[in-house]
Amino acid sequence: MNELIKSIIYLLVGVTVLLVGMRMMSSGMKKTISVKVKNFFKRTENKPIANMGIGAVATMAIQSSDASNAMVVGFINAGAMTLYQGLAIMLGAYIGTTITGIVASFSSLPISVYFLLFCFIGIVMMFFNNEKVVNIGEIICGLGLLFFGLAVMKDAFKNPDITSACQSLFSSINFGPLLFLIGVIITGLIQSSSAVTSIVIAMVGSGALDLSSGLFIALGATLGTVITTVIISLNGSIEGKRASIIMFFLRLLSSLVMVLILTFLRQPIADAMHFFAINGSDEFPIALFTVFYNVVFMPLLIPLLKPAIKLGYKVIKNKKEENMINVVHFIDDKLLSVPSVALSQVKKEIINMFTLSKENYLDSMKKMLLNNNSLDKQIVMKEEQIDYLNQRITDFLIKLSTKVSLSHEREVGAYFHVINDIERIGDHAYNFYEQKNDLDSKELFFSEVAKSELGHFNTVLDEMFNETSSVFENNDASKLMKIHELEDETDNLKKELADMHFARIRTNACSQELTSAYLTVLTELERIGDHLTNIAYSIDNPNGDIPS
Repeated sequence: MNELIKSIIYLLVGVTVLLVGMRMMSSGMKKTISVKVKNFFKRTENKPIANMGIGAVATMAIQSSDASNAMVVGFINAGAMTLYQGLAIMLGAYIGTTITGIVASFSSLPISVYFLLFCFIGIVMMFFNNEKVVNIGEIICGLGLLFFGLAVMKDAFKNPDITSACQSLFSSINFGPLLFLIGVIITGLIQSSSAVTSIVIAMVGSGALDLSSGLFIALGATLGTVITTVIISLNGSIEGKRASIIMFFLRLLSSLVMVLILTFLRQPIADAMHFFAINGSDEFPIALFTVFYNVVFMPLLIPLLKPAIKLGYKVIKNKKEENMINVVHFIDDKLLSVPSVALSQVKKEIINMFTLSKENYLDSMKKMLLNNNSLDKQIVMKEEQIDYLNQRITDFLIKLSTKVSLSHEREVGAYFHVINDIERIGDHAYNFYEQKNDLDSKELFFSEVAKSELGHFNTVLDEMFNETSSVFENNDASKLMKIHELEDETDNLKKELADMHFARIRTNACSQELTSAYLTVLTELERIGDHLTNIAYSIDNPNGDIPS
């Protein structure tokens, strides 16, 4: 076989073995300590230096900044970690991931041949029945494969044709920023900055690539690895997406600054790094350069985190968040300085929330009774708005409760119960929407008689909505008796319509399959009546119950 072809095969096999070894190391590390790392992350506070240290230590342990950042994005998506905390940890992760390059550079040591024995030791351990021993064996075997892959690659580069071809290629594109871009692209494809750095180390050690060119490619690898984090975040929450995109641009900024410095001071920096060569080989200087770069630049990015987050919220907008923000009309924390004004404004916001719940109820009943599906998107959006208002008003009332006078504490307490009842009405309305979709999917439909009965129930509740709104908005206790009568009517209707449905079942005028759905609708309609009664009676009793 032609020696050149044989060397190319060795080179490809070497790269493959290197990547497999790194995957095994990372896999073994994750199996061994991933739970501990997750618990470690839970200790985060709003102390960026401490969080950076946590990210660095955790990533050194699991040998993968991608894995660390995936965990961080997961915590941010779940709301268990703030964006600020997560970004600080991610900065630390990029420091921690440089340890792999340091380990790879040890292949230049005279005793590196003995590191290949790790493959044998690790494989033997993987035959044990103890899970911990197997996981540790996977780590050790992966480490051995890493060194074996590097050794095979170096042997391949001993072929003068390959070395000459690489030297000619990189001398023809010996423009620093272009080499940097090559590092970014290759890392984005391989999705491992440590792997690309290790390959660069092997090429520099074999003379196929000069030190100064290797520095640019290794620098590009530090940016390329962020692409994996961006990809991971795409299917997550908007906060996770913001975290990854903000981190990408922060890393891009630091990388471009370093590219400029390296471009203008290329040879002096290369000469300085050559000082750290081991046995005349520049493998260790490449790894050390990535350490220096990350240790210096990542802490310098900390002061930029908060401005970057503010900018991120302005640039990376969430339509859902905008819809939620626009639905709040009357309350603002600035009003808390004047509690009496805040109290009147929060009542207006509660009426706003009540109006939304009524609209969603009526829309869902149109869907139920008229098979009108044109309002589906509107129903879903209003349900989200009602939930958002519930949270915003609750938070506002908690803050207001510590500022109002004793005479108004009862009113604030009543409002807590009112917004809970309104939110439950919204939930019942949304349940009608979901139930109608479920019936449609099964091709089940209420009879015209059943729809007529539900329409009558709807008329009673529509009147209750109007009366309740008048009572609550105007503190009009004179209408409470009317509310009480209507509530009794809803109780009676629930029983009467259920009996009529079972009568239809006995005469085969209605399908037995619809029984559960019909009774559920009746129950939810009756409960809406209960919640409306509670809201009306809240002007007289903080709990909203009908006085006995």
